[in-house]
Amino acid sequence: MEKMTEVYILGGFLGSGKTTLLKEIIQQENEAGRKAAILLNELGSVSVESAALGADVPFKELLGGCICCTIQDKLEVQIHSLLSEHELDAIYIETTGAAHPVEVLDSIMSPLFAKRLNYRGIITVVDLLRFKDRNELSPQLRQLLVEQVQHADFILLNKQDLVSDLEAGQLVYSIQAINPEAISLLTTQAKISLSSLQKMKMNQKNVHSQLNVHSHLHLQAIVHTFKKAMDQTSFEEWLRALPATVYRMKGYVSFTNSEQPYLFQYSYGMPIYMNELIKMPLNLVIIGEKLNEKEIRSQLTALEEK
Repeated sequence: MEKMTEVYILGGFLGSGKTTLLKEIIQQENEAGRKAAILLNELGSVSVESAALGADVPFKELLGGCICCTIQDKLEVQIHSLLSEHELDAIYIETTGAAHPVEVLDSIMSPLFAKRLNYRGIITVVDLLRFKDRNELSPQLRQLLVEQVQHADFILLNKQDLVSDLEAGQLVYSIQAINPEAISLLTTQAKISLSSLQKMKMNQKNVHSQLNVHSHLHLQAIVHTFKKAMDQTSFEEWLRALPATVYRMKGYVSFTNSEQPYLFQYSYGMPIYMNELIKMPLNLVIIGEKLNEKEIRSQLTALEEK
């Protein structure tokens, strides 16, 4: 079995402290004897941050576009390159801040190597000063700031030293009201121990739940591998019965009425099939929220047995 590489998505406004956080994490990963890589997404054509992260850190850049829009194919190539060239324990993907988390996760979970990636969650860095003055932002930027908080699994409330204790308390209350399930931590200069992050990612938000820790993430990525072809009509009946919290699917499926597999994509309830001329691994990636992984896997296995 191939080694699974942890994947973390880092989000936050420009200047919130994402690069400072990356430097902290990478230094501590190195000290712990773990190999971590960085994939940095810049909207411009020239990176201004790569030199600050260390010369010996596996590093890839995506310039000139947003992960979720214009450079999805480039992202897949860069992740494949990182996995091929290095034996990695973790990959940290820093987004532009303009990317929607659903789209980012959809972009990184290629069915070609999804079984090698272990998605661990979204870390959002919030600039407390900017959040305090959020009403001065345009409606679009204000909404983006709120969405970055809403979709986070871990929130670093950064620049604590630049606000009073009373203001910090009020801002924590406001942020937790937007996302009461995320784990929040007040920081200065994005100082956080790797051990704290490890504990946070393993923390179960509902202590009575027996579900796997991944069910507590706002966004889940389930990877299922089919062992054989299935009936297309039964598969499409399964699609129609899916909950609305399944946002995306993509992968390769094989049907009993065809000798060749299909590249399958699903978005907003609409399935798309494209013929594949070569044999592909029958991996299906399912992305959504509050999904019952055990039930979904059982249903997919039953489709193969019909």
